[in-house]
Amino acid sequence: MRSCGNPFALGKGLWDPSHRFETSWLLSPWLLFACRFLIGIYALVTRLFLIGYTCTHDGDGCTEAKQSFSYFTILTFWGIAFYFLVASFHTFFYALRGRSPLESFPRFLQALHSLYYTTIVTYPFLVTIVYWVVLFRGPWFDTQIEGWSNITQHGLNSAFALFEIFIPRTEPMLWIHLLWVLIMLAAYLGLAYLTYATQGFYVYSFLDPTGSGGRKMVAAYAFGILAAILVIFCIVYGLIWVRKWFTEKKLGMDGKFAHQRNSRPAEMSVRPKGTRGDAGMV
Repeated sequence: MRSCGNPFALGKGLWDPSHRFETSWLLSPWLLFACRFLIGIYALVTRLFLIGYTCTHDGDGCTEAKQSFSYFTILTFWGIAFYFLVASFHTFFYALRGRSPLESFPRFLQALHSLYYTTIVTYPFLVTIVYWVVLFRGPWFDTQIEGWSNITQHGLNSAFALFEIFIPRTEPMLWIHLLWVLIMLAAYLGLAYLTYATQGFYVYSFLDPTGSGGRKMVAAYAFGILAAILVIFCIVYGLIWVRKWFTEKKLGMDGKFAHQRNSRPAEMSVRPKGTRGDAGMV
């Protein structure tokens, strides 16, 4: 049974003894690295290409490109790009030498990496749902590049999240992460209104209190998004728990490890008293 200690404790001890963040029950460390690296590069190149395309093909495109950093969709997609690149970096070194740089990080950085993972497997689903259910009004996009950019950022984003839910050996998220997920959403709401105050536009029309529904409609959307992220978090938690139970308990697939390591997961070995049991438990 996992301990319920302080997830941001700075003391020493085992944090991720079997390298769950860098290993998979299905893929070898090298294949996991390759998949994560390709996803990260694809997401990064997508954003850089769209910035360049917008600046060169629209009349005031560079202004629009700058304003894009106020959109939750864009911020989360940047987050996806950098998460997969960072995760591929750690996976590469684990595959190469059997140890990840994450092991030697200060405990608070390990905790932040665990929280970063939580955002990657929750926020993309919120983006996808809000866009296709609330914002998209049709008809289909006028140009191929517009269709591709929206499918990538409002559809493939959730596919990337599903990859991180089902392929690595990560543990279910800490429940304390739910609080931080909500705090970051509240911080984004502040950014959205700061954008209006400084640049004169609402990033999303449903945040406009002078709209048809007034402040009550804004509050309704805010509580709807709150409810959605709570449900998403619980579903994702359950999916990861089921994946871990099914692959490790039912199928007996403990994981594919680097050749330099003993194939036996470290958490099955005797651990120093008082240390944490597994990935994400910091």
